[in-house]
Amino acid sequence: MGKDLLNRRKFGNTALEVPPVAMGCAPLGDMLDTFLYSVPEDEAIATVKAALASPFDYIDTAALYGDGVSEQRVGQALKELGGLPDGAVLQTKAGRNPVDNDYSGETVKRRFERSLELLGVDHLDTVFLHDAEWTTFDAAMAPGGPVEVLRSYQDQGVFDYLGVASGPNEVELQYIETGLFDAVITHNRYTLLNTNADPLIDAAAARGLAVLNAAPYGSGMLSRGPDSYPRYAYQQAPEHLIERTEQIREICNRHGVPLAAAALQFSMLDPRITVTIVGMSRPERIASTVELASIDIPNQVWDEIEALGPADADDPEIYRFKDKK
Repeated sequence: MGKDLLNRRKFGNTALEVPPVAMGCAPLGDMLDTFLYSVPEDEAIATVKAALASPFDYIDTAALYGDGVSEQRVGQALKELGGLPDGAVLQTKAGRNPVDNDYSGETVKRRFERSLELLGVDHLDTVFLHDAEWTTFDAAMAPGGPVEVLRSYQDQGVFDYLGVASGPNEVELQYIETGLFDAVITHNRYTLLNTNADPLIDAAAARGLAVLNAAPYGSGMLSRGPDSYPRYAYQQAPEHLIERTEQIREICNRHGVPLAAAALQFSMLDPRITVTIVGMSRPERIASTVELASIDIPNQVWDEIEALGPADADDPEIYRFKDKK
């Protein structure tokens, strides 16, 4: 199965064809509070270039990642390359101002204009309404609100497809049910440790939306292991997730399969999922991710993981932003 996973896929009901893995550029925003490490600018730019020269030539960024730092670094890489290579895919996300959390249509417009400037482009494949849990559905959908603002850019041909990228399933479901969206991103909610997004993925796939599953490693524990990184969804992992990770790692070790390969392919093998977004911050991570996606994993590995029982189904970020409102 391994190498077949590298084939490009149809982006939902659209005409776009995309690789199965996108380079997630959140780490390029140099957000120490979230990732606990810094990424030098030259390394960030080199990583974007490596991705665009690989089978995974799909770049996912956002205005919120470092409040423009990630987009600026992606833009610099594109400038040095002379633009986005033919066939490569570029998307960003627009939403609130992180300084005052204003999510008005005017703020979204200003920040999206800044995104175009930082990226150095006049066209994008897809733009996502970002972190919609920071506003209300009615406010976002109101005349002059964020969704209308983004749709006006879509109507002008500035980008082709509109998506929603949020946290809680119930928030995203409201938007995909409008019929206005082509894609949805969920993160940290569909992994070997947590399948909270399963109902959302079902609903989106049934409607023909492209489903993008971000953070298949749960922010790192499923790639580095719980010994060196006992965190899930950017916070200390509860003991039951650490124990399950250790059990899965033991299964993988018995069959000579890297834990990270199982975590990545768990997402890639799901027929409902179009793209798996993997955060990458070093050039060598691009090649290693291609290698992980190419490994043939015996069916027995999946059988033994399934025998552990169902994964956690609770929202993994329920306490992360408990003081946001």
